[in-house]
Amino acid sequence: MQITATMVKELRERTGAGMMDCKKALQDTAGDIESAIEAMRKSGVAKAAKKAGRIAAEGNIVIKQDPATDRVVILEVNSETDFVAKDENFRAFADSVAACILKQQPGDVPALMGSSLGALSVEEARLQLVAKIGENISVRRFNLLNIKGVLGQYLHGTRIGVVIELQGGNEALARDLAMHIAASRPVCITTDEVPGEMLDKERNIFTAQAAESGKPAEIVEKMVEGKLKKFLNEVTLVGQPFVKDPDQTVGKLLASANTVVRRFIRYEVGEGLEKRSDNFAEEVMAQAGIHKVSDNSIDKE
Repeated sequence: MQITATMVKELRERTGAGMMDCKKALQDTAGDIESAIEAMRKSGVAKAAKKAGRIAAEGNIVIKQDPATDRVVILEVNSETDFVAKDENFRAFADSVAACILKQQPGDVPALMGSSLGALSVEEARLQLVAKIGENISVRRFNLLNIKGVLGQYLHGTRIGVVIELQGGNEALARDLAMHIAASRPVCITTDEVPGEMLDKERNIFTAQAAESGKPAEIVEKMVEGKLKKFLNEVTLVGQPFVKDPDQTVGKLLASANTVVRRFIRYEVGEGLEKRSDNFAEEVMAQAGIHKVSDNSIDKE
């Protein structure tokens, strides 16, 4: 059967694959588009598996709200490069996954990957995107919240996202606090929420530092307590100077507004993940068989 340009065009539009891949798939299936799609999906899964071990530490943070149900989701979807994170197909996938979470309310990421995303599961859609884009794509984490108080949200580009819930206050204050959290990175709201392991680690460090001063034990103890107090102010939301008015702490701001922070979630793209250490430009050069030999010249095989 003759493979026409129209057939190739239709298959490209339906799969996002390259022209030559589409033409070959049609030739292999005697022009049967549905069979070609099935074969390419299988091929796409194979390609995706090869990419699964590659580090995906770039990507986007998505915040999506369903006003009808008072639900809001914050989601991180990762790619290997910032270039792909800006791709409209990648962004559309992340947005559709966030919508899926709001609608189907999966309990965790494995449950999410089995959830339906149109005719495909989220995992099947991810694999198709991997095959189309050529990079490992990972749905890393999400939090789905049922908001009972005042919601605040803030996205710094697509790399940092914050969701906060207040008891009291208003949306303007909630947004200001979300912006503050994005900038100042508090670990928790109050001192009693600071993890014990973190506190013990800092106490040991401060004790060792103070002991080197050679001062009496009682002075060393006061030095350690002073440093711990400063540390707690730095890592707790209520202890931090408010970014829009550094002369007052967030705690004082909340007290003056008769407001309590119930909870907050802050996501930053790639935090805690191993970063790609290679240079993307050098990677492209390597794939083209070009080797850099000096700052001012290149050598091609």
